[in-house]
Amino acid sequence: MKKMHLSGIGHESYQDGLSSEFLENPSTSLMQLRSVDESELLTVPDGWKEPAFTREDNPKGLLEESSFATLFPKYREVYLKECWPLVQKALGEHFVNATLDLIEGSMTVTTTKKTFDPYAIIRARDLIKLLARSVPFEQAVRILQDDVACDIIKIGTLVRKRDTFIKRRGRLLGPKGSTLKALELLTNCYIMVQGNTVSALGPFSGLKEVRKVVLDTMKNIHPIYNIKTLMIKRELSKDPELRSQSWERFLPKFKRKNLNKRKEPKKKNTKKEYTPFPPPQPESQIDKELASGEYFLKERQKKRKQVEEIKAKQADAIKKRQEERNKAFIPPKEKPLVKTKKVSTEKKIDIEAIKEKVKNAKKKKLGALPVEEVKLKMAADEKKKKKKK
Repeated sequence: MKKMHLSGIGHESYQDGLSSEFLENPSTSLMQLRSVDESELLTVPDGWKEPAFTREDNPKGLLEESSFATLFPKYREVYLKECWPLVQKALGEHFVNATLDLIEGSMTVTTTKKTFDPYAIIRARDLIKLLARSVPFEQAVRILQDDVACDIIKIGTLVRKRDTFIKRRGRLLGPKGSTLKALELLTNCYIMVQGNTVSALGPFSGLKEVRKVVLDTMKNIHPIYNIKTLMIKRELSKDPELRSQSWERFLPKFKRKNLNKRKEPKKKNTKKEYTPFPPPQPESQIDKELASGEYFLKERQKKRKQVEEIKAKQADAIKKRQEERNKAFIPPKEKPLVKTKKVSTEKKIDIEAIKEKVKNAKKKKLGALPVEEVKLKMAADEKKKKKKK
């Protein structure tokens, strides 16, 4: 109803603008006016929001009751039991009933006679889906707002091998959740990676980017490339002049470097060129003997030739064996002797200095004190004796 109302207003203003411009300047073509006005209609003022849906828009309410139910895993039972009064209170503001069945392990939401917003039941369905996917209530309750949507991306079937799937899912999280945090800041979305699904909650433009990054990561494209692109787009959007221009020249273009590492066979079977003629027939033993002349020899001569061939082979074998035996008696090559350099005796020896050292050594007794120290000691002993007297 809102969309019809808004489109009607836009259409009327568009027609009024057309008629006024066409009356002022009848020479301008209708196509030119249409292109100008369409571009004006596409521009949305900053901070504009669609008005909230109230009871005045739908005073008679809904005709029939609608309901949705979803299952939840066993480990979510305790948390859901604690936060269920808050869920009922949040949905009660939109006149939607919520029931929790712990025996079957399911959550159900239904409309009432007081429900006036037909889209409230869809938001309630998304709320219980997010709660079942391990999203905390504080984040999941935001789905009831007009400008917030959710997207549940199934990643379990995108990769065949389980080990590869775990690695790529860990790559999406990053070290200590840093990659996921950066993605949340750039897209303004809350992202929850749990099991085989990724739950995202936020504006529509952010959800689109989140889905692209998640699917690319599962296709073995590292999320850092998409994060770099998002950072550049965020800076470009701040410039009002670049909003209407193409950003392709600013965005980085990453090439895939991992080549196909399929092993090639050692022996490659190459197909020969097709010829209609059959291959030539191989020569028989008789043909070979006729060519060499052996066919015309007698039996005695043939035997003699065979014996000579055998003896020649034996002689070659004996010669090789003898060479191998003689290898043990061949002396190894000795290394060449390195000539030592003679010590140069060109330095002059001071004979007189050596003689003086020898004389001083003879005068000194082994362990005796020098002459000066002995004199000082004698003088000190005489002074002590005088004091005693």
